[in-house]
Amino acid sequence: MKDFVDLYGVKNWSASTYSSNISLIKNYIDPFIGHINLQAVTPIVIERYYKKLQSSPVATKNKIVKTKQTVSVATIREIHKLLKSAFNNAVIWDLIYTNPFMKVKPPLYQPKKREIWTAEQILSAIKACNDAKLALAIQLSFACSLRVGEILGLTWDNVHISNDEINDDNAYIYIDKQLNVIHKASMVALNMKDIIKVFENSEERKNCLVLKTPKTKSSIRKIWLPNTLALLLQDWKKQQNIYKEYYGDEYQDNNLVICFENGTPCRESTISKSFNMLIKETGLPKVVFHSIRHSSTTYKLKLNNGDIKATQGDTGHSQTDMITDVYSHILDEDRKLNAQKFDSTFYGTEINNASSHKKVDIDMLVNSLKKNPELLEKIAELLNEK
Repeated sequence: MKDFVDLYGVKNWSASTYSSNISLIKNYIDPFIGHINLQAVTPIVIERYYKKLQSSPVATKNKIVKTKQTVSVATIREIHKLLKSAFNNAVIWDLIYTNPFMKVKPPLYQPKKREIWTAEQILSAIKACNDAKLALAIQLSFACSLRVGEILGLTWDNVHISNDEINDDNAYIYIDKQLNVIHKASMVALNMKDIIKVFENSEERKNCLVLKTPKTKSSIRKIWLPNTLALLLQDWKKQQNIYKEYYGDEYQDNNLVICFENGTPCRESTISKSFNMLIKETGLPKVVFHSIRHSSTTYKLKLNNGDIKATQGDTGHSQTDMITDVYSHILDEDRKLNAQKFDSTFYGTEINNASSHKKVDIDMLVNSLKKNPELLEKIAELLNEK
């Protein structure tokens, strides 16, 4: 596993992925199967390993704290993904002949349905919000389907809101970076890969706040803005310039759209705290900030009648099945609507027309019989015999 991390992980993982995978190895792989020879890891060994994990307590930062919570299925699936990749490399390096993890399926994961706000609830939240940063962040998340790290990492050079662009309905933002808290050891191990700027690097802290490139290429994207939001961003920029002038040399100009009055970056924890306070004050259903992005995706699928590719262009999902799996209930509504349209267009014309023709033919037959009493009498006799 050490060779896998040093030879593969350092080249291919982002800092956050590196940190996450190192944690999985340290807490759930080395203690359970780290002593087993590579060639001795067979499918039945893996099955037993996953079964043991499901009844094992989760790792905690504070070893003194005991917890009844066991390792989740979602974590086991991440472990499976990591080990499958590691053993693929073991095959490439001629250490083993086949990858046993290809023959084993991890425990089935049933994702919990995420509670989201409706468009009306989001609008009422914005109206009730007294924190200007949070109100703008909510609108960027809902209108542009942004992750919170993308919102906080958005810089003015990527915001195109000139009067001409707004008048031409061509105002847009370009997402090519995000704000994250990263483990310093991971940054050092990866030789500062993907890191654009480090904001905080206190020696006392193990983590630091950085501006970095997105995890996947699909996250780099252009998103068109509703004109109302573009005008709000124009006003926001003017207000920010007033703060710049007020603070003078003390202003930290990081070119960030969402920041504190003195220009310093705003952490995700700050947004989450303000968001929770807003929920408490308004009595709106309790959700996490990321749920606004889910509301956005849901709303856009409704507006565009389930156009997955168009929605994916805004959300930045690397694969369309992320949308079809998570938002299948919205797509089902459109499929139900298709059945209704089919009924009114196909059955409402072709079949009904055919039925009406049959009715006309029967009427003609009755009229003909009335004009021929002898034939009508003969048919009546035959019916009586039956």
